[in-house]
Amino acid sequence: MEGDEMTSARVDWDAEAASFDEEPDHGLRDPGVRAAWADRLLGWLPERACDVLDLGCGTGSLSLLAAEQGHRVTGVDLSAPMIERARAKLAGRDAVFLLGDAAAPPVGEQRFDTVLVRHVLWALPDPARVLRHWRSLLRPQGRLVLVEGVWGTVAPVGIPADRLTTLLAPLAAHTRLERLSDDPRLWGGPVEDERYAVVATV
Repeated sequence: MEGDEMTSARVDWDAEAASFDEEPDHGLRDPGVRAAWADRLLGWLPERACDVLDLGCGTGSLSLLAAEQGHRVTGVDLSAPMIERARAKLAGRDAVFLLGDAAAPPVGEQRFDTVLVRHVLWALPDPARVLRHWRSLLRPQGRLVLVEGVWGTVAPVGIPADRLTTLLAPLAAHTRLERLSDDPRLWGGPVEDERYAVVATV
């Protein structure tokens, strides 16, 4: 993101921070929703302990699940209040949280085994460029785990699964698509829009 666009996004997410975890799939406070996301992460992340970069981490709910599964987590978010909540949520865990833009995370030369991103790519102005950059943050045989979708009926927003898999084709040796819309446990109830995850191994 650039300039005014980044400032506007930061203001919006700062305002959302206090109530963000009230959404079932954000705070994962319901044991059933939490278990459903934990089960999915087990299938998406490597079995061995690894370094996970959680971009647009919000209040750290997925970061916490990854840490509980033995992974070392670095979270990045544009919103300072979100980062504060993530740090509190993962206090005492093997996790670091950085304030910054998910499209260009401030991680220097550090490389990761998995880049985990939920509901972020669709909002970025140049997804193809961002995906190339995220791929460059991976170690050999690393993986991108991208949870995305298309929301709304009057003026839908999002990124369709076929478009994302097309963008990933030149970057990944293998991609796996999982449809998530038909699993109400993930969302705290049934949903009618398109929700999915793509796991891409480089």
